[in-house]
Amino acid sequence: MSGPAGPAGPASPQGDPGRRRTGGRPLPDLHALQLLVCVAETGSLGQAAARLGISQPSASGRIRTLERRLGLQLVDRSTSGSRLTPAGAVVTDWARSLLEQAEALVEGAAALRSRQDPKLQVAASLTIAEELVPGWFVALREEAPDVHVGLTVTNSWGVIEALRRGACDLGFVEGPYVPDDLHRTAVGKDRLAVVVAPDHPWARRRRPLSGRELADTPLLLRESGSGTRETLEKALRPWDGIAVPVLELGSTGPLRTAAARGLAPAVLSALAVRDDLDRGRLVEVTVEPALRLSRILHAVWLKGRELPESALRLLRAARSN
Repeated sequence: MSGPAGPAGPASPQGDPGRRRTGGRPLPDLHALQLLVCVAETGSLGQAAARLGISQPSASGRIRTLERRLGLQLVDRSTSGSRLTPAGAVVTDWARSLLEQAEALVEGAAALRSRQDPKLQVAASLTIAEELVPGWFVALREEAPDVHVGLTVTNSWGVIEALRRGACDLGFVEGPYVPDDLHRTAVGKDRLAVVVAPDHPWARRRRPLSGRELADTPLLLRESGSGTRETLEKALRPWDGIAVPVLELGSTGPLRTAAARGLAPAVLSALAVRDDLDRGRLVEVTVEPALRLSRILHAVWLKGRELPESALRLLRAARSN
């Protein structure tokens, strides 16, 4: 044997297709070589097994397999312990060098990966970004503290365009429409709430609000292209759509304030107004069951593009929180 680090030959046509051979002989297993080095250092197969966290029978099996693979007796076993044979001592010296090179390979690959893996870029529609994404990022950081995330906050169509431009890896949208060029998976549920100031006439009504009444009423609304606006437009389509808005904005906060001051009713995400409802700044108006204001929140990404591991981790965090 000329040494354990000789040039690898062609793949074996039989057995494990991933195993490479040298001169027709299988290469030694690195874990077995590590065990052999531990036996040399401890003088005991049992202590070597304990250091590596494996059972003694498993350790014995690894040494026997290594000896068969190399065609050499490497360890003399006795009741007083285990010692290397002369051949085992030589192989151990080679093994130390090979293990050092293997460790250098692993460390080098990790360094390359850290340079090649870009920061995870995420785009999310406003409601998801404000109400849900912070919790997802906390969960992601607990699982993978080295992952760095950049977040773009826009409306649902802005998320879709960012994906198409390659400006982000993963998006989160709240609109009812997802184009065919995107994969999607559900990450949560939400509904729209019709909210008014406590002194608004609708706050005291006993009869549920009908779709006709909501469609005929000028409202405080999110801008076109937002998932909230698209969900409402779809829900009111049977009643000829929405009336001309009193005010439409690209953010939720000013609309909540305007509704609380009695400017007009607003239709906003129930997630976004829950604190206002709890504090009594706004009152939710009950609507008829025929008025479908629920929606599914989706994670989206381009078809034909594989998600990086960091994006898959974030997806798992979103589904479980």
